[in-house]
Amino acid sequence: MRSPDRFDCVSPIESLEIDNDLTLLPRVRLNIAVYPTNPSQTKPVDDWQVKRALLDYLKNSLSVSLAVPEEDVEVARVKDLKKRKRDEPLARGSIVIRDLGFLDRKKSSRIDEEDNTKEGLVKILEKKYSEWRKYLVGKMDGLELNFGGLKFRLSASLPISDDFEGMKKEWEEHFAFGSKGYSRGGRREPDTIVLRGVPSRWFAEPRVSSKPSMLVTHTIFSTFGSIRNISVAEDNDFGQDGEEEAGLVSGLHCKIVVQFEKFKDFHNALKVLCGRSMQKQGSRLLAGYEVSWDKDGFFRGSRSQNQGKPSEPYYRSEAPNRQVPRHSPEYSRPKRFRE
Repeated sequence: MRSPDRFDCVSPIESLEIDNDLTLLPRVRLNIAVYPTNPSQTKPVDDWQVKRALLDYLKNSLSVSLAVPEEDVEVARVKDLKKRKRDEPLARGSIVIRDLGFLDRKKSSRIDEEDNTKEGLVKILEKKYSEWRKYLVGKMDGLELNFGGLKFRLSASLPISDDFEGMKKEWEEHFAFGSKGYSRGGRREPDTIVLRGVPSRWFAEPRVSSKPSMLVTHTIFSTFGSIRNISVAEDNDFGQDGEEEAGLVSGLHCKIVVQFEKFKDFHNALKVLCGRSMQKQGSRLLAGYEVSWDKDGFFRGSRSQNQGKPSEPYYRSEAPNRQVPRHSPEYSRPKRFRE
């Protein structure tokens, strides 16, 4: 297994292979919403027109022309306008930009020798990446759309789970002013990441089960460093809100909580997972997961159970341990993701 130290210095636009044929692919994602300019307007917005307008804007109205595939722009209308409140949007969606190679183009001016190291170049790319994301949000947030004489306003923002610096500031304030925290040698710092929305079958034992395996999950996340505790559970609520239908099949996604032995490994894992999608070798699916840090002390109780046994990790699975007979009415072949 390769050393976790390779994650100490990683470009935000770099693809990373981890384990179990999984790759983390860089991308910029925006959450969008469409509001009527006139709050009293009750007519629906045409989601296809919104999608075409956004694709055209990305291609022709920014400092860099972005040819975004149609499938990376999602717009879903509110299904029942009668239940919509005046301050709620007519449609929600997202924009995902995956081709970020333009950020790596070297300027004609000479780079200082002190910056001509991997660390220096990564810092330059991190700054360019951060500034360009702010530029993109600034251009698209508040954008006016006009369809058939009806005016609409676009809202655009970065997901919280894609903002590593924002989360870092949040945990620093949390431990500086909050009463809760994890204490190690007198220092209070986070050590646990929470990952939601990854396909369960990517963390399952091949040809054994479609449910996520504790052993496989531990092997994958050990790529980032030594693990103290780990939890894996089905995540049937991921991606659901009041406007969306309930999931067609349970168990498609899983929720993974990983507590690392070292803060450095937690820090690197969270930073690397931010702003990326996950892909399995041989699959066309790009999993748009959510990642965050644990604010509530998920393993606080388990830590007391492990006192005196620091070398023995605590493994916890929340998946129901229930066998369904093969000929039971409840049994059906699990539906798969489209690949």
